[in-house]
Amino acid sequence: MANHKLLRLSAMLLFYGEVVLSFLTLVLHPGGGPTEKATFANYAASSAWAAIHLGQFVGMMGIMAGLLVLFFALGEMSGTPRWLGFFGAVAAGMALVLYGVEQAVDGVALKQAVDAWVSAGASEQAARFASAQAIRWLEWGTSSYQLFMLGLALVFLALVIVWTARVPRLIGSLMGVSGLAFLVAGWVFGTVGFAAVTGGVSMLAGYTFLFALTIWLLIVAWPRKEAVQAVPG
Repeated sequence: MANHKLLRLSAMLLFYGEVVLSFLTLVLHPGGGPTEKATFANYAASSAWAAIHLGQFVGMMGIMAGLLVLFFALGEMSGTPRWLGFFGAVAAGMALVLYGVEQAVDGVALKQAVDAWVSAGASEQAARFASAQAIRWLEWGTSSYQLFMLGLALVFLALVIVWTARVPRLIGSLMGVSGLAFLVAGWVFGTVGFAAVTGGVSMLAGYTFLFALTIWLLIVAWPRKEAVQAVPG
């Protein structure tokens, strides 16, 4: 059996994390420009850059906490499902650590670099811009591996759900598709960077499927007062 109270907590944490992360990323985060220099200029002009990225980290904490609670909500398991769930929980923890590194690089180091570039004299502009580029590439790398770990966490937990059917298997299927989309985004970001349309579409698809399964999980968990019985596929 799946634990109803933990399922509800998991869904609430996932929902909170996704809403916070989406709002900060899509609404408050400064947009890029037609060139890398224009993008860096937009970043340098932002007075709320550090706060936005700290908020994004808090949002990701909610998502990762929701996945970890989901692991426990699925109840006692043995054999292959137990190990799949364990690896999913470990991957979720690693994804959160990597996201913290990514936000430190983006929210602190890159901001300092673009500020220094904007305020530098003409003789220092090229060196300062190259420094900002190098930090940007480091952000690509940490983002790539964070997306890999997030994708693996979702795929492992999806396999547990489909295997045990302790919540509707279609939730597991949506989770699996979301995980695969994040894996694709991680590969693209790690090879060609943020400018790739394919990576952006993959990441958007990942969060879209994640939001859909979160809403379904809320619906499944909310009405019941006792532990959720195994649900046939």
